[in-house]
Amino acid sequence: MKSPRAIAIRLTFLILPIAISLAVAAALVIAVGRDPLEVVDALWKGAFKDSRKIGGVFNFWIPLTLVSIGLVVTFRAGLWNIGVEGQMMMGALFASWGAQYLLLPESLSPLLNVILIALAALGGMFWAFVVGALKIRLGVNEIFGGVALNALVNVISIYLISGPWQPRIGGSAQGTEPFPTPALLPEFAPTFPVNLFMIALVIAAFIIVLVLLNATRWGLNLKAVGANMRSALLLGVATERTSMSAFLVCGALAGIAGSYRVLFTFDNLRPLASGGIGFLGLLVVLLLSIRLLWVPLIAFAFAAILTGSTRLQISLQLDSSLAGVLQGMLVLFVILFHGVQEVFFPGTLADDEGNEPTTNLEAESE
Repeated sequence: MKSPRAIAIRLTFLILPIAISLAVAAALVIAVGRDPLEVVDALWKGAFKDSRKIGGVFNFWIPLTLVSIGLVVTFRAGLWNIGVEGQMMMGALFASWGAQYLLLPESLSPLLNVILIALAALGGMFWAFVVGALKIRLGVNEIFGGVALNALVNVISIYLISGPWQPRIGGSAQGTEPFPTPALLPEFAPTFPVNLFMIALVIAAFIIVLVLLNATRWGLNLKAVGANMRSALLLGVATERTSMSAFLVCGALAGIAGSYRVLFTFDNLRPLASGGIGFLGLLVVLLLSIRLLWVPLIAFAFAAILTGSTRLQISLQLDSSLAGVLQGMLVLFVILFHGVQEVFFPGTLADDEGNEPTTNLEAESE
């Protein structure tokens, strides 16, 4: 059990970066002659004014949470899976292929939806496997391999959209034709445009991963590999297999997130359909110091800010990128204060199980 002093320090280093980020954002708003309270009100109305707006928040929350859950797994194993954005896109490509070529009657639409989501998971796993194989077999750092594969899958998607999958009206790099109705994920209601099956899938994924990380030998192996790969190997942990399994789990969840973007958000395949959600997931996980329990809540807050920011330009003539500035400052200050805490109060960084968040980059430098 932690001492009251350690708890107080942890709370202080959690609240301070948030408070400073809000203060800096407020100062920027005042500098352009606007009232910060008006900005807060616009963000709130943009995200929660009615059930349709709330549905929009959930539609961003679903892929963001799936990606963030997967990233917690790879971070727990000490792996910086920067390639998660590409894994989302590869999942979207696999789902798009199925949506166009697996033609089932509308009565079998639920079955087709499950098949397409499974295909997307396989696509994400395949692209994650390539990143893992490059690292484990060829010694290519997962950051460099991930960045390269992100670029490659984007080129592949543009080629498909402007070539084999181009609309019948002629070549275009804007997107494919809308997918057949049976392939699309149905919305709950026009007033609440969300797919309930995917919400249930996110909740199930969260619970399953939470149990796997904290109550199984696999979860212990991930922690051991993430803390120190050499020591884990000496203790008999199959480090290569454990690292690859982390990549595959994250890739599967990222692929499913990509399928939601093309089968529900857009109804077709578009360039960069992932929308930067993979990179935003990295920020969510870093903000939480690689803790899974708070991922759904923090992801919802990010989704609400991004969804609500669209109202800033309409009602206040402020660029919606203000929300991105706020998020960027929040992450910057959190990382800065995390470094200060690590230097001056190292014992307070451990989580409830006594494990300090770490990565193989740190372990390899020791």
